[in-house]
Amino acid sequence: MHTLHRFHVFPRLPNELKPLVDLAKNLTFSFCHEARELFREVDPEIFVDVNENPLALLGRVNNERLDELSKSSEFLSKMGRVVDLIGAYQGRKTWFDKTHRDAQTALGRSLIAYFSMEFGVHECLPVYSGGLGVLAGDHLKSASDLGLPLVGVGIAFSKGYFHQALDIEGWQTERYPPNDWHDLPVSPALLPNGQRASVTVALPIALDAAGGLKLREVAIEAWVVQVGRVKLYLLDADLDQNAEGDRALTNTLYGGDRSHRIRQEILLGVGGYRMLRTLGVDPAICHMNEGHSAFLAIERIRRKMVDGSLSFAAAREVCAAGNVFTTHTPVPAGNDAFPRDMVLPYLEALAKEMGVPTADLLALGRLNPADDGSEFSMPVLAIRTADTYNGVSALHGREARSMWKSLWPDVPVDDIPIGSVTNGVHAGTWIAPRLAKLYSGVMGNHFLEEGCSAEVWNAVHNVPDQELWNAHQTLRAELVTNVRKRLRATAKRRGKPDDATIAHLLDPSILTIGFARRFATYKRGTLLLRDPARLHKILNHAERPVQLVFAGKAHPQDIGGKELIRDIVRASRQNGFRGRIVFIEDYNMGIARELVSGVDVWLNTPRRPLEASGTSGMKAAVNGVLHASILDGWWCEAYTGDNGFAIGGGEEYQDSGFGDHVEAQALYRLLEEELIPLFYERNAQGIPHKWVARMKRSIASVGPYFNTHRMVKEYVEKCYAQAADRTHALAKDGCKLAITLSEWRTRVEAAWPDVKVDEVTWPEESKIAVSEALRVEATVTLPKLTPADVSVELYYGKVHGDHAFTGGKAVEMNPVAELGDGKIRYAGTISPSEAGEHAFAVRVLPKHAGLHGPHAMGLIAWQ
Repeated sequence: MHTLHRFHVFPRLPNELKPLVDLAKNLTFSFCHEARELFREVDPEIFVDVNENPLALLGRVNNERLDELSKSSEFLSKMGRVVDLIGAYQGRKTWFDKTHRDAQTALGRSLIAYFSMEFGVHECLPVYSGGLGVLAGDHLKSASDLGLPLVGVGIAFSKGYFHQALDIEGWQTERYPPNDWHDLPVSPALLPNGQRASVTVALPIALDAAGGLKLREVAIEAWVVQVGRVKLYLLDADLDQNAEGDRALTNTLYGGDRSHRIRQEILLGVGGYRMLRTLGVDPAICHMNEGHSAFLAIERIRRKMVDGSLSFAAAREVCAAGNVFTTHTPVPAGNDAFPRDMVLPYLEALAKEMGVPTADLLALGRLNPADDGSEFSMPVLAIRTADTYNGVSALHGREARSMWKSLWPDVPVDDIPIGSVTNGVHAGTWIAPRLAKLYSGVMGNHFLEEGCSAEVWNAVHNVPDQELWNAHQTLRAELVTNVRKRLRATAKRRGKPDDATIAHLLDPSILTIGFARRFATYKRGTLLLRDPARLHKILNHAERPVQLVFAGKAHPQDIGGKELIRDIVRASRQNGFRGRIVFIEDYNMGIARELVSGVDVWLNTPRRPLEASGTSGMKAAVNGVLHASILDGWWCEAYTGDNGFAIGGGEEYQDSGFGDHVEAQALYRLLEEELIPLFYERNAQGIPHKWVARMKRSIASVGPYFNTHRMVKEYVEKCYAQAADRTHALAKDGCKLAITLSEWRTRVEAAWPDVKVDEVTWPEESKIAVSEALRVEATVTLPKLTPADVSVELYYGKVHGDHAFTGGKAVEMNPVAELGDGKIRYAGTISPSEAGEHAFAVRVLPKHAGLHGPHAMGLIAWQ
């Protein structure tokens, strides 16, 4: 094997064009239209070929063109304006400055680290697969716009997620071309002395002859991606000093077997946190975007034990206060969980570094720590090591509370402390430049930065119908042109160029419905194909024709998802569907931007309640593309009756086959009776005024709320601010409160099995008037505890048909007498505010000023 000696070649630019390098290395260009257009002007064809990667563009443009641009006063003037625009953006006082830094809040003095397995910032940085990653990228962009002191942590996948190609039968195949990190808009993460920052993570090799654990060290370096004001650190194990198997840890996203996934997640969580600390970044708050990074919580505990000379329990209290966990998965099967024997060696390696029993770490990730057959779940680890957790829509919050109820046994499901922060999209990234310019004329030039004002977004109603419709028709025509280009490229790759046929695929003037997302079976990408004869009539109507544009990838191991894609491709080749149905290969963020602004309707057909949130429809809606969806995820909150379309009424079916049939029929009726007639109802000037009115209501209703500015602000106020307050309080005075709280928690947990509600007394008359007080007394046994350790409550509400009540209210009872032998008499009153049959129960909860909520310990005793 010959020896390779590597060196790096960088673009040679005339001095006048040197600012282009700085612009290229900050992904502000991903949401700054003026910057992207500046780079496009350098060489439009190369810019498209390199996935709009400006650094790669500068390395490929010939010197003659660069010299020409360096002498162009027009180009230099444009470049100067973009430099000034981004400079003004970087220097502007932000929302966070005004609300937290100036107010000197605990959060204003803190740093937030946002961990995610994937980040979709721009298609030229292919370290994302779909919605989770794009949401993470949008989170970073809004954090930048709002001025949050936040850094991101992810993985520098050497091959990223796969590139999709369909064979002649329409079956998905995957390619994994390598990423050249020297050709991407990133920089190496350096120490103050200029050396590459490097950390190691210990992973198990095997048991040695004596039965002890043998470890190996895996080295990790990082690349820095500048996203506006925010830094994103991407971890890289593809280093010469690592063994071949360890170098593969950062090869592909969601690839490999379960053991590979464990190692990858340890690298992200443990290695990511170590990298931050090595770089001098000490986050008070760590936000886990899904459970993939949950091992960071164990590393935080280890570091706190070392730095603060704390016990495991006390360190856990401090760290949990600063951990935030967001779950995106509505079903248990979608979460990472590993068999005990598989995960045990990795936990032993971590436990060895911490000096704690492996059983303590194993218990953190098990639904039932006492069950030896229970798998080690990453979301359970995240929940047990965080004080704040949320779903990503109101409906998903409900589903998450139900899914994880076993972690809070006997706690009413409505009281389980999993909240929700509904997802959003970064408007500056996803609104088409043509429309952004149109909106700014009525909303103001800074509407994208002030994106949460309903008053600002309502101004879209002042855009003349003709102008909005003309802009939309132009975007649809551009979409058709670009789809044809992509189909020609696909045909050429297959060796079957057919320009004549492709030139007649799609019609830029007719109703266009888009469906683009990850192809998973529950998303039902072929729901519209269930009745081919009926669909044929819809698509080929003589006066009101319709066309469908599909795109998306299935996970390489998801055979069901691949079959959906194959079925769509086969349908697109049938007589009557040819030219009316197309499938675009290799879906990415660039294609997504074209689709969400170029189609007329965005179709979404998941089985409710399996769509945790969904964000593609939000991207479409802010472009005036009407969302037609099952009432699931975010659409439950957004749909108002006149800002899009609902398929069905929010039903949930136990029989999925029956549900598919019913909702397919509902979809056909919606198209035939409402949606298509509305689109083709035109005035004398050819404008569909009623359709345009609905477009405006879509923009005005979705824009101010379903954006990541609102979302990130909500995380700040609901999660980050309280996490900062609790972290600072628990860490104060040498972690005095954390030590006290951990010792109290241990005492209460030991005594809790003997806590009982012995007797409840109340007046025999069971009828009272509305708002009349009902006095209740209860005798409670508190062995080894005092009344100060607990809260005794009356939990009451209106009874439903099954003799249970939801949305119960709690009223604290007061101790009125000590009866001896650990028995205390409590009394309290309830005053129902509405008539009807009511019920109450008496319960006991742990109580301490240091707890983050009444259900923090998951302990409750009922009569």
